[in-house]
Amino acid sequence: MEQLDFFTVPSPCIGVCQANNKGYCKGCFRSREERFQWNDFTSEQRRNVVRLCKQRYQRILRAKLAQDASQRNEEEINPQQSLFDDDDPES
Repeated sequence: MEQLDFFTVPSPCIGVCQANNKGYCKGCFRSREERFQWNDFTSEQRRNVVRLCKQRYQRILRAKLAQDASQRNEEEINPQQSLFDDDDPES
């Protein structure tokens, strides 16, 4: 028996409980099956689910950061300014 088996793996739920477009919870990044079967999982299965959730979170975070960077680059390339920008010091 491993030392980790002495401790229960807590649920990663943070109470958001909404699915994203891929079916993963927006709060904990578990799939529907992972959420419903959590109480039936062994400690090893739970640790694996938590590992998968961390990977899903990192993947979503990287995609969001890439999208934000792309938008910033697009704004820098676009010479047309917004009508509501207050960058003009003479106004």
